[in-house]
Amino acid sequence: MQTARATMRPSLPATIRHEMLGDTRVPRFADVERAARALAPHIVRTPLLRNARLDALAGAPIWLKAECLQVTGSFKARGALNALLAMDAATRARGVIAYSTGNHGQAIAWAARRLGLSATIVMPADAPRNKVARALEQGARVVHYDRRHESREAIGMRLLDETGGTLVPPGDHPEVLAAQGTVALEALQDLPAAALANLGTFAAPCGGGGMIAGCGLTIDALSPRTRLVAAEPAAFDDTVRSLRSGQRETNAPGVASLCDALQAVTPAELPFAINGRYLDAACVATDAEVIVAIRFALEELHLLLEPGGAVALAALLAGRIDLVGRDAVLVLSGGNVDLPLLQTMLQSTAAAPLGT
Repeated sequence: MQTARATMRPSLPATIRHEMLGDTRVPRFADVERAARALAPHIVRTPLLRNARLDALAGAPIWLKAECLQVTGSFKARGALNALLAMDAATRARGVIAYSTGNHGQAIAWAARRLGLSATIVMPADAPRNKVARALEQGARVVHYDRRHESREAIGMRLLDETGGTLVPPGDHPEVLAAQGTVALEALQDLPAAALANLGTFAAPCGGGGMIAGCGLTIDALSPRTRLVAAEPAAFDDTVRSLRSGQRETNAPGVASLCDALQAVTPAELPFAINGRYLDAACVATDAEVIVAIRFALEELHLLLEPGGAVALAALLAGRIDLVGRDAVLVLSGGNVDLPLLQTMLQSTAAAPLGT
């Protein structure tokens, strides 16, 4: 029997929460289950990993959901493919458009090629070269923009008018969010029974909030006493501030972070509607802490992580996620790091002890 969700976060005002969750676009846990069935033939069921040193540093059992091993190198493949699978034939024939700092764009390009669709991806001019190259390799058209002076949303709308295609945003889409919830669904299904019973925390990186929102649907349905924690780059702490204020906050213009995949200007509207109900806490990690986490993952876990994919691990190693000795699941959300950047980051931590 499921118990009522025990939330530890400051609640959104009831009127705001009611209005947002009254939106019929908000997916439910049944949509997550449906997405899992649709995606199963196409994606990797990524493993849950353990590491004795990480457990010792955290003072609790840590289970790592390695989405860096996913198709296209990040969890984004789930949402992209599920959104395209949900389209009818006539809609698919008109093609799709996406805006992305990289991982969502790669995923849309991959999913479109798999289903025989045309795809146009709007990417910032300073997106990592490897992410741009992989979108192009999948046959997508890439349109660049200046993220400091241009609106990717406005460019996306212009392209919609020009092509008649369908926009698939990285977060504000019910089929995308439902599919991102399969990250948590797989993790909970794969946990040993004793660990699931003792699961105190589920933590994941957060940009626009789509993955943590989808995972919130799953956690609420299957493990409602588990705390749901979002981890953000320190320079892009809009979810931290939005959780505190009860409204969507915006990041200051001109801020920068190594975590290119998590540089959202403000929480996406639909994820915020869900996170306002299910998210228990949000924390940050600095770029320096992210670099330490990337090195830890390489040397201790034998995994390659991109900066955005390492934020939850970085926050844990920095002591910003309180586990109270209970089991925790951490999502390692992506591994598409630019190799020259990786070399620079590793050189910067060459003399630093791990896990500090």
